[in-house]
Amino acid sequence: ALQISESSFSNKVLNALKPEKDVDGVTDINLGKLVRGDAHECFVSPVARAVIELLEKSGVNLDGKKILVIGAHGSLEAALQCLFQRKGSMTMSSQWKTPQLQSKLQEADIVVLGSPKPEEIPLSWIQPGTTVLNCSHDFLSGKCFKIGARPLTKVGKIVMRNVSLIQKRLRRLLPLLCFPPSDIEISRAQTPKAVDVLAKEIGLLPDEIEIYGKSKAKVRLSLLERLKDQADGKYVLVAGITPTPLGEGKSTVTIGLVQALTAHLNVNSFACLRQPSQGPTFGVKGGAAGGGYAQVIPMEEFNLHLTGDIHAITAANNLLAAAIDTRILHENTQTDKALYNRLVPSVNGVREFSKIQLARLKRLGIKKTDPNTLTEEEMRKFARLDIDPSTVTWQRVLDTNDRFLRKITIGQANTEKGYSRQAQFDIAVASEIMAVLALTDSLTDMKERLGRMVVASDKSGQPVTAEDLGVTGALTVLMKDAIKPNLMQTLEGTPVFVHAGPFANIAHGNSSVLADKIALKLVGEEGFVVTEAGFGADIGMEKFFNIKCRASGLVPNVVVLVATVRALKMHGGGPSVTAGIPLKREYTEENIPLVADGCCNLQKQIQITQLFGVPVVVALNVFKTDTRAEIDLVCELAKRAGAFDAVPCYHWSVGGKGSVDLARAVREAASEGSRFQFLYDVQLPIVEKIRTIAQAVYGAKDIELSPEAQAKIERYTQQGFGNLPICMAKTHLSLSHQPDKKGVPKDFILPISDVRASIGAGFIYPLVGTMSTMPGLPTRPCFYDIDLDTETEQVKGLF
Repeated sequence: ALQISESSFSNKVLNALKPEKDVDGVTDINLGKLVRGDAHECFVSPVARAVIELLEKSGVNLDGKKILVIGAHGSLEAALQCLFQRKGSMTMSSQWKTPQLQSKLQEADIVVLGSPKPEEIPLSWIQPGTTVLNCSHDFLSGKCFKIGARPLTKVGKIVMRNVSLIQKRLRRLLPLLCFPPSDIEISRAQTPKAVDVLAKEIGLLPDEIEIYGKSKAKVRLSLLERLKDQADGKYVLVAGITPTPLGEGKSTVTIGLVQALTAHLNVNSFACLRQPSQGPTFGVKGGAAGGGYAQVIPMEEFNLHLTGDIHAITAANNLLAAAIDTRILHENTQTDKALYNRLVPSVNGVREFSKIQLARLKRLGIKKTDPNTLTEEEMRKFARLDIDPSTVTWQRVLDTNDRFLRKITIGQANTEKGYSRQAQFDIAVASEIMAVLALTDSLTDMKERLGRMVVASDKSGQPVTAEDLGVTGALTVLMKDAIKPNLMQTLEGTPVFVHAGPFANIAHGNSSVLADKIALKLVGEEGFVVTEAGFGADIGMEKFFNIKCRASGLVPNVVVLVATVRALKMHGGGPSVTAGIPLKREYTEENIPLVADGCCNLQKQIQITQLFGVPVVVALNVFKTDTRAEIDLVCELAKRAGAFDAVPCYHWSVGGKGSVDLARAVREAASEGSRFQFLYDVQLPIVEKIRTIAQAVYGAKDIELSPEAQAKIERYTQQGFGNLPICMAKTHLSLSHQPDKKGVPKDFILPISDVRASIGAGFIYPLVGTMSTMPGLPTRPCFYDIDLDTETEQVKGLF
């Protein structure tokens, strides 16, 4: 119970108490609920409730009774009046020095004393037979007005009843305290601002957005023309150390950082994130909206269909795949003349080439525009692509983890006339069209890139492109909306672009150039754009610098390198970490030697960043099992290794305010200036570029090319693709090609099993060992926990 003097009964003092802990019912919130009639939802003064209960249990019928409350103040007076009136009583309040007190006492059936009786008030003023209850504080000292019932014992019981009620409520909350709300529960608890309001806040005009529902919109590229003279903001990349299979929280750091910058430091900022594949969302990893109190909302919309970009990529990719096999079939089953007549038919007596066919004639050196004037040799040259089926590199895609599509046989129906071949499906985000989307800077550029995509070689060894197949325009139509970045927001209302999502191990693993460019204009010269590179710095960051920055022309100001104590313990020799299996005690208890030994990987990733001349700030993503000694050790060793600063971050548990120190460190690092440089000259031979990455970044002794890889390099060089940057397809779980080699492996030879080309995207990608482009489902996929409430239509179980 609250024991303070009456002189302290001020609103400021009483309302400092949390209403849910107010067992005396003195706060304005509890009193307000009582007055409204919501006594079951609030705490009521135990003294007032005891008075009512004592009278009723004594057989007193309160209906119509005249009640006089003397000397009561504040919450007790209000509660007594309210409760008596609910019982049908006529209630009067008076203070001891009121002139009419004697007459009021003589009229009353029941008298309730709220404070000690002054000596000058005679007992004779009270009529015989009147029920008197003493509720004054001096009852405890024995200096009481000894008439009638004494509610002290009853008051104590009611106080304890209120305390018990608090305990029950706390027990109901205990699971939430021990097991924090899920990401989807946190996301759903926050109502995002309307996307048109968000757009207006960040400076977008009404005709520059296309709204999808209430919380997401596409942003039109015309914005770039309007803001072309606006200075760019600061450009920050979030990368990480070599991760565990669980991931180390780069997305949450990215979101926590922009929340800290904008919501807590009042600095314009934008996060630019990749759109997640639905394969991992329903497989093992789950979504990629961040987590805890640092996430993009609504997270179910972020993680599922969003605005349909991946579906558009799937449709475009598979249209091209269908065009390849269909062309091979028709060329195999038709004469030159029949094939030519079907490719250039007569419609209503008029025969003419389409625009894309005229472009093919020009590439072939045929300077004719009338289909009827081509010679037989020109018709054959125009109509036949002569694709070598064994060289087809374009695969069908699906945005679902399906291991049984890793190798298939197509063309087994009788209608395909015996033409069949082995093929495969890739995950949709592995499509070159996804990489094109991520690296393009305009609709015109995207169309040109789509046309340049090489899908196979002809029988003379020359590349066959999407343009040769006549499908470029159709692909561009399918992708015309996908090229526009998607606008969403964080839990704290900071703007986010979600656009493109190429895998980082088999592609370059970065969100779109267009999203970054638009965001850099919107934040202004003093603002910050924070984007994320997939997996460790050796993979995603290296590709960000050598591929994305070459394509965009943008220069980064700061790298934020994410580390966790958990991952460092793994690199220090800790037990293996497997998704879905509880962590061993080495990861949940303090272990300074493991952390110290594992910091070698952090130090190596800092050194890799320094190769590019960009200052690095280490963000230690803190988990609840991390100890202060472990945290301090990591930060100290990171600074010794050359990090500009190293900061523990708590954004997962408390949101942006948990990353304010990181935000300040990033601002300070950005003011130091960047001396950015590329790792290699693209004019170097393909082999030398691969070797440079292997030795300088991964720490390999040398590389070893398989005969197939060597042949492919020679072919691509001969075809004129030797001056493209390199996109290494390598495991993300180790600096080497062996996932089980943790820490900093040394003296290893990096095997290059194959080399492929994404000419439209603009890079050569060597395969290091065996790389799967179609993930599989585990024994217990995430979809077991995903459900829909059919009444509320709310998604459950996403994380």
